[in-house]
Amino acid sequence: MSHRNKIPTDIQVVIALVLLTCIFITIPTLSNTPIRTALGLPMVLFLPGYALIAALFPARDDLDGIERLALSFGLSIAVVPLIGLALNYTPWGIRLFPILISLSAFTIIMCTIAVFRRNSLPEDDELSVPFYSMYISAKEEITKKPENKLDRVLTILLVISILASIVTLAYVVVTPKEGEKFTEFYILGPEGMADGYPTGLQPGQSGSVIIGVVNHEYADTEYSIELLLENNSQLIDQDLHHINLQHNQTWEKEVTFTPASIGEDMKLQFLLYKDNNMTESYRDLHLWIDVREI
Repeated sequence: MSHRNKIPTDIQVVIALVLLTCIFITIPTLSNTPIRTALGLPMVLFLPGYALIAALFPARDDLDGIERLALSFGLSIAVVPLIGLALNYTPWGIRLFPILISLSAFTIIMCTIAVFRRNSLPEDDELSVPFYSMYISAKEEITKKPENKLDRVLTILLVISILASIVTLAYVVVTPKEGEKFTEFYILGPEGMADGYPTGLQPGQSGSVIIGVVNHEYADTEYSIELLLENNSQLIDQDLHHINLQHNQTWEKEVTFTPASIGEDMKLQFLLYKDNNMTESYRDLHLWIDVREI
């Protein structure tokens, strides 16, 4: 292969990481593994900026290594939100697969431009990242016999510290953080919207609402629900006890109630109890209803 058709090693690595990220995100059996997160972070925070810098500054002397590294992070943080903003005005919107396709296409296009620009330069001026030389140098630095025992101990401690830092960072990234524990509790009208509530009824007439519960407690939780009118009368025959939900699981049910008394501005309470604690409600909602003769 001639020099002008050569794909630099760093560009090969960037393209390989982009393709690996796409594979681990799109294939269901792989998308639930920690590797997806480990690949996704560079895809968002580093690779687009590195590819853009490679396209803009193809020569060895354009930027030094530290500047190239810092600008790669900085431009990635700038480019990714701009791509998201552009997607917001398209029919696809800001969703996982449109973002993945857009970032992948942008990075690969920038890599292609970088390859053409580098291949147009004299070989001595072309940027190259000497991965193998860096590996050999690091290996020799670690394995060579130090001048004294103290240097050897310090070298071993340095290697252990670096490995521990990498493992700690990987653990923090891939381990899901436990957020605030709470439960969503809501009522909707019969049409499933937050309006159209049955607030005006005749004596003996029934009304219906949709009650919803979403568990965000990070544990399996048992719920019970009661409907009370003016704090003292149970209105339903349906069993709304022993509702067992896993974390992030949603429960919805249409509930029909029949007021047993006549009055205006009566408080219809929806009480949610948690883990068989029926002495005090965990969440509560209410409607003001009128029951009167027409």
